[in-house]
Amino acid sequence: MILRTASVCTLVLVAMFSLSACTTASSPAEGTGSTSTSENSAFSSSDIMFAQMMIPHHKQAIEMSALAQTRSSNPEIVALADQITAAQGPEIEQMTGWLTSAGASMDMGHSMHMDGLLSDEQMSALEKASGADFDRLYLEGMIGHHEGAVTMAAMVVGSQNAEAAALGASIVSSQTEEIAYMKQLLSTL
Repeated sequence: MILRTASVCTLVLVAMFSLSACTTASSPAEGTGSTSTSENSAFSSSDIMFAQMMIPHHKQAIEMSALAQTRSSNPEIVALADQITAAQGPEIEQMTGWLTSAGASMDMGHSMHMDGLLSDEQMSALEKASGADFDRLYLEGMIGHHEGAVTMAAMVVGSQNAEAAALGASIVSSQTEEIAYMKQLLSTL
């Protein structure tokens, strides 16, 4: 009985040592400057920069969509605006959680150009427009906005962090589909 207990304890200790060696060993993630564990890597500097850029980018898309909900008379555009808001609100929360868990700032601390972000003048024109003019400006602006988001999301599709990679891939896929749909809507105006 004592020999059996000792054998079981030895096996448990060997298993624990083996498992801890797997989970505590880390190596630099390729090209990211972060460390990687066997399950998932920490958020890399690219993942953090992506979140810091995409959060304000998504916020502007939601702001544009809020305008569409009150200024467009086209039910397809209103439905699209609802869809964009429903998708991007939770993504903002997800990325905010990343930054919080990484102890990173919500912004980069410096200005950086983000593809597709509407200028103050473009946002002002959108705010003043209504009807078919609004619909055209909204679709043109949102197509460019989505194209910029797809470009930014491509930077994390290959991330060592599974959550960042999955969100990047989801944004690329969903917004590419929405771009095609918006171009179709724009052609009917």
